[in-house]
Amino acid sequence: MYLALALIAVFVLVYSSIAGVVERSWISGPMVFTLFGLMIGPVGLDLLSFEADREMIKALAEVTLALVLFTDAAGAHIRVLKEKSGLPLRLLLVGLPLTILLGFGVGTLLFEDMPLFTIAILATMLAPTDAALGKAVVTNAAVSDEIRQGLNVESGLNDGICVPILFVFLALAFDKAGNLGPGILAIQLVAEEIGIGLAVGLALTYATVRLLKFARREGWVTHTWIQIPVVALALSCFTVAQLLGGSGFIAAFCGGLMFGILEQHVAKKTKEEFLLASEATGDTLALITWVIFGSAVVGQAISSFSWTILLYSVLSLSVIRMLPVFVSLTGSGIDTEGKLFIGWFGPRGLASIVFAVIVIESKLPDSGPLTMTVACTIILSIIAHGITANPWAKAYAKRRR
Repeated sequence: MYLALALIAVFVLVYSSIAGVVERSWISGPMVFTLFGLMIGPVGLDLLSFEADREMIKALAEVTLALVLFTDAAGAHIRVLKEKSGLPLRLLLVGLPLTILLGFGVGTLLFEDMPLFTIAILATMLAPTDAALGKAVVTNAAVSDEIRQGLNVESGLNDGICVPILFVFLALAFDKAGNLGPGILAIQLVAEEIGIGLAVGLALTYATVRLLKFARREGWVTHTWIQIPVVALALSCFTVAQLLGGSGFIAAFCGGLMFGILEQHVAKKTKEEFLLASEATGDTLALITWVIFGSAVVGQAISSFSWTILLYSVLSLSVIRMLPVFVSLTGSGIDTEGKLFIGWFGPRGLASIVFAVIVIESKLPDSGPLTMTVACTIILSIIAHGITANPWAKAYAKRRR
């Protein structure tokens, strides 16, 4: 245990010292983290013999994603979102369903022996984009506010929307729809996940902001503790929504948006103080998650990849994502390169890891190819999106100017 803690602690120390240099280069943080995990794991130097604990990886990925979603939403430009709300709506209401549908169609061609509902599960697992992997673009000032906020909202909500869809397909795969039928079951699950998540996120955040305003006015909040409430609020939104049967991801993102709206008139410095610890905690947890992913998953998964899995993974990151996005943005006024840019920067990461663990725990027959395809897609996404984020963002911004 101490060796594992020492390795990760030293790595965090070193990376935090050079993070600014890495973020400005063509190398991304997740690339470095995953490679480090692979190097110290059983496939590499074997300094860390880490057996994959599914529950731990799932819990770590969920908490990390909840913090990233809340912080990104809280730091969003509310004015830009109000003026340009059409972009995320197009991506979520048109692009997301088309992505699942196209992923299903391609899957039926490549995985001929796989049951149809299993293919639908795979398409759903790889539909949501990742807020943590997408930070390189979302936080890049060279990219226009409209595109950054659009991608931010999309990655914040699409994983929460996909959760009930995944559960519907799992129920159908096990023939558990019962007397409700697939249509009623889908409506019921979507309503519960989104409705409860939305209500919990908004209610908890509103009550917390009111409490914080009162505490600040009375002088009860000390400088030491001012950064803690947002971390606690993000985790509260996620965990309470999950306990009540809703989507914790929807709760975290909507809670973050509510926090940003209610605190938009607060001094910028005060708001940054509130969000600083949450952002730093999310980044650190993301680092640890990718190190564990590299150590426990990547080395073991690579030997199980087939040409079919590799082909589907490549298509999932390109055509299956980009074509629906291009179609959904038709008539939006965004130029061709902008549509391709938005379509390409839909990385897969933490949400897909969580979905993979859910599928494994469901005991779905022959789920091996599904989880290997998800792992392969995430690995390719870490590399491809990490390498292209800064260069394409800078080049696109230059051409627009």
